[in-house]
Amino acid sequence: MPRCDLKKLFFGLGLTLALVLSFALWRLGLAPLYAYLGGVNIAALLFYGYDKRQAIAGRTRVPEVVLHAAALLGGSPGALAGQMLFRHKTQKRRFKMVFAAIVLVQIVAVYAYWRFVRG
Repeated sequence: MPRCDLKKLFFGLGLTLALVLSFALWRLGLAPLYAYLGGVNIAALLFYGYDKRQAIAGRTRVPEVVLHAAALLGGSPGALAGQMLFRHKTQKRRFKMVFAAIVLVQIVAVYAYWRFVRG
């Protein structure tokens, strides 16, 4: 399967998984924002676990851009938990730098929201 098709496939699967989990959490009574964040973080964690399993087995992997997209869409805590729990993507310097940039952008965005919009 071409690499572009893999990206689309995994991105679609991740988005669907995050939406289904978010909807389930919302139906269980969580506020919409918390349900979304819970769903996307669970999806990110599952993707890291799946990718680690595929790496060990030598099979088709989740593209790094999809893992970064999961973090960028709000799943950075779940992605970090997946990195620690599965000891996955912890040695790749470039991957870590992109992930750190995503987290930094999110921290600045949350700070700006609380400081200027809510404050």
